[in-house]
Amino acid sequence: MAKQDDQFKKVISHAKEYGYIFQSSEIYDGLSAVYDYAQNGAELKKNIRDYWWKAMVQMHENIVGIDAAILMHPTTWKASGHVDAFNDPLIDNKDSKKRYRADVLVEDYREKIVQKIDKDIEKAKKRFGDAFNEEEFRATNPNVLRRQKQIDEISAELARVQEENDLEGFRQLIIDLGIVDPVSGTKNWTEVKQFNLMFGTQLGASAESSTKVYLRPETAQGIFVNFLNVQKTGRMKIPFGIAQTGKAFRNEIVARQFIFRQREFEQMEMQFFVKPGTQKEWYEQWKETRLKWHLSLGMGAENYRFHDHDKLAHYADAAADIEFNFPFGFKELEGIHSRTDFDLSQHEEYSGKKLRYYDNETKESYIPYVVETSIGLDRMFLAVFSNSLVEEELTDGTTRTVLRLPAVLAPTKAAVLPLVEKDGLPEIARKIMDDLKWDFNMVYEEGKDSIGRRYRRQDAAGTPFCITVDHETKDDHMVTIRHRDTMEQQRVKIEEVRGIIAKEVDMRTWLMNM
Repeated sequence: MAKQDDQFKKVISHAKEYGYIFQSSEIYDGLSAVYDYAQNGAELKKNIRDYWWKAMVQMHENIVGIDAAILMHPTTWKASGHVDAFNDPLIDNKDSKKRYRADVLVEDYREKIVQKIDKDIEKAKKRFGDAFNEEEFRATNPNVLRRQKQIDEISAELARVQEENDLEGFRQLIIDLGIVDPVSGTKNWTEVKQFNLMFGTQLGASAESSTKVYLRPETAQGIFVNFLNVQKTGRMKIPFGIAQTGKAFRNEIVARQFIFRQREFEQMEMQFFVKPGTQKEWYEQWKETRLKWHLSLGMGAENYRFHDHDKLAHYADAAADIEFNFPFGFKELEGIHSRTDFDLSQHEEYSGKKLRYYDNETKESYIPYVVETSIGLDRMFLAVFSNSLVEEELTDGTTRTVLRLPAVLAPTKAAVLPLVEKDGLPEIARKIMDDLKWDFNMVYEEGKDSIGRRYRRQDAAGTPFCITVDHETKDDHMVTIRHRDTMEQQRVKIEEVRGIIAKEVDMRTWLMNM
């Protein structure tokens, strides 16, 4: 755990030092759980969004995108259930005065048991080598069986208290597990209370005539209320999807873990409308498709896993999370949910407007079912950034810090570096820079620092390529292109540089791996 904490601190520090993320309003001591994306962070975030949009919308003929407003008619949130049921179970420790989400305390405790099983398996793998059978080990090892029984019992009770909204049962589960406050180290817990997460505000010219509205807690409802508009104007046929990216807001009382849980965040969602009875098939297909998208970035299959929900929302008939191995353990990165016809049915009831699809082939009218894929852009940013930050030992005994961002997502694709600030080298470098910036986001860097030091700076910033202009360039019209991950250096013609970079950063190259 200490090693994980140290790594996470390095991630947070590096994100600030290299212009990725700043604390919001830092000069005023900041605003809790609100962050600003800096010059490199804004580019990385945009590139992740574009990579998702390309795969989700542009590559699917039956999926279109919209951009719905943040402010919506307040009845929207009554119909969706957010007014009455969008709550988190919260518990306080009387000694530390800290507040926690009760479900997260239990989930974190359970995850520690999972990690103990993983450690047992790793030890056995090292001991038995190629003869090791993980499936047999899980089925027969007494420690693994005992711990798995604990996990199953905790999961069952957690599902029960959530399903029955048994707040006292929630508190008792925490007490029975012996969960201690990480700050005070005590078990002096208060009762569990529900807290609504929506931000409310007033819309109108005066207090007397204003209407209470909400900052949207999710982007999905903007899709549902526009279902019929999109279907008719786009002449869309079932099955089809509507995608959207945008800001959402939740009044998280227990906001923590950097940008993993914020009060202002961005979602990338797609609602896929299908014929009733086919939703399970589409649910499985979208689980597979979305995992392939993640794996296309090359961040390691071992860092992903599916987690089926212990508790299904009342409107869902299936739900799973794609979890990622963050520096603080496996946590939800993306959700895939089979939402049945709940959303459209609710909006039809509350609005009095028909939200049905007429199938010309079968001559029937019905409310479509929905399969949802929803990923947090900020969480995806954190997954990419934390996975990419590496300190490696070199053959000469030194170390370097390198941010191995997938090249397709890197904020800056290449740095142009004249070896010295004289002898006509800056003029040649500037010409290369001016030519390449039409196609790629580039950076130009002169300076008295050695070329090695400038390479290290670009490694830490995540730049995939460095292009060095030296004295020989004036004679042979060639430059040295250096690869961030391997530190390999190639001598290439100036006119070949564009093609080398394009091959590594083109979305087609990466998405073809899906």
